[in-house]
Amino acid sequence: MSNTLTPAANQGGKLLLEVEHLTMRFGGLTALNDLSLAVPAGKITSIIGPNGAGKTTFFNCLTGFYKPTTGNVRMHHPQYGPLLLNQMPSYHVARKAGVVRTFQNIRLFPNMTVLENLIVAQHNALQRASRFSIAGLFGQAGYKSAREAALAKALMWLTRLKLLDIADTAAGNLSYGTQRRIEIARALCVDPLLLCLDEPAAGLNPRESAELNELLLYLSREHNKGVLLIEHDMNVVMRVSDHICVLNFGNKIAEGNPAQIQNDPDVIKAYLGEDETDQEAA
Repeated sequence: MSNTLTPAANQGGKLLLEVEHLTMRFGGLTALNDLSLAVPAGKITSIIGPNGAGKTTFFNCLTGFYKPTTGNVRMHHPQYGPLLLNQMPSYHVARKAGVVRTFQNIRLFPNMTVLENLIVAQHNALQRASRFSIAGLFGQAGYKSAREAALAKALMWLTRLKLLDIADTAAGNLSYGTQRRIEIARALCVDPLLLCLDEPAAGLNPRESAELNELLLYLSREHNKGVLLIEHDMNVVMRVSDHICVLNFGNKIAEGNPAQIQNDPDVIKAYLGEDETDQEAA
C-alpha cells in the first residue's frame, strides 16, 4: 500500500493533524519509515499493529519526546494556524498546540485525591495567574479567579465522566479502570485539541472497556475532540474508530475504515502470520 497522505476530506472531517513522511531511526534501527497520515478534527483515529510496530515511537515523535530523523508533523491550530510540532519544545506541543497524551502506565499522583489530580494538571494557568511568585498566597484577585476557574473545570469533567462521587478519594485507592478514566479527565483539564491515548483499554474488564467506548464516542461527538488512539483491544478499536492506520515494523501497511481494515489481507497476515501452506502456494 502507498504511504502517501490520506486527505482529511476522505475521512469525513476538517484536517487537524498532518504527518508527512515521518521517519525515526535509532542508529541502524528504523522504528518509523516514511509515515504519512491525516488526522481529522472531531474524529477518532486509531493506530494499531503488533508489538514493535512503531506505535509508541509515533506518539513520542508527535508529542515532542523524540525529534524525528526526517519528516514533519503539522498541527492545524484554529488560533495559531499551522504549527510544526517537530520543531517545537515538548512543553509547547501541549501548552500551545493543544496536543496532550496519556501513557501506557498510569501516572496519577496516588496520594492525592481525584480532584487534586485534576487541579494539579492546570498548574500552568495557576502559575501565570500568580505571576510565578507567592502572590497567590496574598489573595490577589487574578489568582483567586484562576483558582476558581481551575476548580470549576475539574468539577465539570468529573461530572461529565461520572467521577464526581469519588472526587475526594485518593486516586491510588481506586480500581485500575477508574484510574484510567481519571487520567483521561486530567488530560481534558488542559483543553486539548488532540487527545492522544496510549492503550487506554489495557487491563480493563469487559464492562470497563464498554464504558471506555462510550467515553471516547462522547468526547468525539459531543465535545468535538480529536482522538488519536493506540490500542490492542480490537473490540474497542472497531467499535469507536472512524479511521484506522495499521503499522508493522515501522511501515504503514493499511489504512481505512474498520470494515476495510478487518478484511485487509496485509493486516490479517501481520496479526496472524502466514503458515507454511500459504508460503508454498506463493
